[in-house]
Amino acid sequence: MQVDFAWFSSDEVSQVYTSDRSITFESGGILRLLLTSAGVKNASIHRALVELLGKPIADSSALCIPTAQYGHPMVGPGVGAWQFISGNSENPMVDLGWKSVGVLELTALPSIDEERWVPMVRETDVLLVAGGDALYLCHWMRQSGLADLLPSLSETVWVGLSAGSMVMTPRIGEDFVQWRPPAGDDSTLGIVDFSICPHLAQEGMPGNSMAEAEQWAAGISGPAYAMDDETAIRVVDGTVEVVSEGHWKHFPPR
Repeated sequence: MQVDFAWFSSDEVSQVYTSDRSITFESGGILRLLLTSAGVKNASIHRALVELLGKPIADSSALCIPTAQYGHPMVGPGVGAWQFISGNSENPMVDLGWKSVGVLELTALPSIDEERWVPMVRETDVLLVAGGDALYLCHWMRQSGLADLLPSLSETVWVGLSAGSMVMTPRIGEDFVQWRPPAGDDSTLGIVDFSICPHLAQEGMPGNSMAEAEQWAAGISGPAYAMDDETAIRVVDGTVEVVSEGHWKHFPPR
């Protein structure tokens, strides 16, 4: 697995470390996460996904979750959600060749019986979670009951895209707040103990510059990562590993 240390020296950050904030499942397993900036963009991230699944993508079932898109003014609602669900977006997720793909819309779940959707989630190999607004996604994960269900999903892989990755962190930082939740702060699920700044880009390119990422990290008390669209973070058994063919930076806790 290639791990890239571009933009900083290798003595600034360990390649792999163990987190003591990971969720322990009822079955004794640990939540398996692939937290991406822009989907499965390269061979290294694709390989990491297959390793997490433990079988080929063609033999794996998926549910896509577009909910985060509705909360962000630059993403949805509208064509963005359709592009994600149909596999026509620029972020490879739904279009990877899954055995089957369904849609899990979190805003609809509180209005239907759990018996209609919980078994479906439990039987699914992977959850593909769209980008958009992380706080909106977090709110509906809690309201729908999906957040409470996560600790029992010992065989499920979570693949996040941008906000779909950020929702697993303790907080997103005020710079990323668009939709304001009832609680009024920037806290998210805290399943991992680090925050994420996605879409790291070189100066003058679309995305977040290193200067902007450093300013964001200054407001985050805990550890954090800035990563570009060729980078993902894999979390298995509490161990965090950066998977990259691009650029990223680790910010230690302050």
